[in-house]
Amino acid sequence: MDAVLPISVAAALSATLTIWGHYRAHRAVVYVCKPLTTSLILALAVIAATARTDRLAWAIVAGLALSLAGDVFLMLPRDLFRAGLASFLLAHLCYLVAFTADAPCARPTLPLLLWAVVAAALLRVLWPGLKASLRAPVTLYVCVLLTMAAQASSRAAALHTGPALAAAIGAALFALSDALLALDRFRRPFAPARALVRITYFAGQWLIALSAFPSWPLP
Repeated sequence: MDAVLPISVAAALSATLTIWGHYRAHRAVVYVCKPLTTSLILALAVIAATARTDRLAWAIVAGLALSLAGDVFLMLPRDLFRAGLASFLLAHLCYLVAFTADAPCARPTLPLLLWAVVAAALLRVLWPGLKASLRAPVTLYVCVLLTMAAQASSRAAALHTGPALAAAIGAALFALSDALLALDRFRRPFAPARALVRITYFAGQWLIALSAFPSWPLP
C-alpha cells in the first residue's frame, strides 16, 4: 500500500509528458511515456490483486494489460486501428467480468437504460463518418463499452462503497475518452482532442485500478 501514492504520482507525470509529447511532436517521448503510464496504472492493479482472492482484481489486471496492448497498437505509425479496437473491446469485457464479480448484472436497471440512450446518440453522430467496413465493429465496441460503464454504475448504486464509486466514475471517464476519440477521428477533428482524450483515459484507468483495492488506498 505504501507504493500506491508514488506510483500514482509517477503515472501522473508520465501522462503529462505523453500529452506534451503529442502536442510538441516528440514521438520518442510519446512512445516511451504513453505505455509507461498505463504500465504504472497496471502495477497498481497488480498490487491490489495480490491482496485479494476473488476474480475482481485479476479481471481488472487483465483489462489493463489489454489496454496497454491497445495503447501500443494505436500509437504506432501504421494504421492498426482494428487491432487497437479489438484490444480495448477485450479490455472492456474484462472490466465487465470484474464489475459482475460482487454485484448482480444491471440491477438497478436505470443506469443501463441511460447508457443505452448515450450509445444510440453516439452511434447516430458517428454513423455518417464511418466507412461501411467499420460500422459493425464500431457498433459492437460502443455497445460493449457502454454496457461496461452501465454495469459499473449499477454496481456503485447497489454496493454504496468507495471503490465501487471509483470504478463507476473511472468507467464513465473511459467511455467519455473513447467518445471524444471517435468524434475526433470519424466526425470532426478538434484541437484539444488529444489532451482531453488522454486526460479522461488515464484518469479513468487509474480510478478503475484503485477500485480493485478493498478500500480507498490513498490518504
